[in-house]
Amino acid sequence: MNGKKQNKLLFYLKGYLNFLLPVSKNYKQKIISLEQKLSAEQLKHVEERVNYYCKTSIKPHSSGSRIKDLKRAKTPKSYYFDTYEYAKYFDENLYINFVFGDVTEVPELTSIVKSRPISDDNQNSVLLNLDKHRHFVFLKDDKKFSEKKDLLIGRGAVYQTHRFDFYEKYFDHPLTDLGQVNKIGAKPEVWYKPKISLAAHLDYKFILCLQGNDVATNLKWVMSSNSIAVMPKPTLETWFMEGKLVGGKHYIEIESDYSDLEEQLNFYINNPEKCLEIIKNANEHCEQFFNKDVEDLCSLKVLKKFFAL
Repeated sequence: MNGKKQNKLLFYLKGYLNFLLPVSKNYKQKIISLEQKLSAEQLKHVEERVNYYCKTSIKPHSSGSRIKDLKRAKTPKSYYFDTYEYAKYFDENLYINFVFGDVTEVPELTSIVKSRPISDDNQNSVLLNLDKHRHFVFLKDDKKFSEKKDLLIGRGAVYQTHRFDFYEKYFDHPLTDLGQVNKIGAKPEVWYKPKISLAAHLDYKFILCLQGNDVATNLKWVMSSNSIAVMPKPTLETWFMEGKLVGGKHYIEIESDYSDLEEQLNFYINNPEKCLEIIKNANEHCEQFFNKDVEDLCSLKVLKKFFAL
């Protein structure tokens, strides 16, 4: 909630300790203890989220990796740590299919993933909150929207074609303050600017949230702030449930070719009351992820449903 990512050394230490320490409860006992802490309304919302994350009724392939194999973490290790944090409550000999990394396609076998396409046929992709020390960052923004600059701030690595296209169109635009942070690739001789803090981003009313290898990593902390995310309609989703976000309600939606950016920015600059409504809705979407008991219960129930198949 403070806008800082977890110290990497402490994260790795916690991950390896999790492999070594004995588990005091099984998943049934852990679920019961968490359910007792939550209200009926919270429990209903948990079930809705679990069914969203794990839509499948297809039996996973019973071969390959088992839960105990997660202890032999490979790069990227954070995915193994985050999966084992909850899988440890289940029988370590259960088979668990997973596809780790920036996943943009639906796997052939029902598998645990961090990201998946937003579509009607993504049932084989079962979402867990993976690599969360990097992706799940929220913050507290004390600066009022009215006190911020009427500009779109964008700082990011420009490797993908769609990001290159955006910078080509709008790098010198009077409504933007853009900069690429990578010194190799794209146009560093023209576009390069050093990284800035999350707090420095919050001086601007509008923050660019373009998808990268999968989702826009900065979308979570932007939507928890008093600034507004600006992006095309997302095509990929994670534990954050980007597929439930609505343009004009949770963020400012622009065309996939970026052609209406100036029109959209000018509209919202001239209609601050609509901006405040978007900020309210965006903050409320983020708040559902702030209760650790809810997050733990969702994760355990997703795995319970996965293994029950």
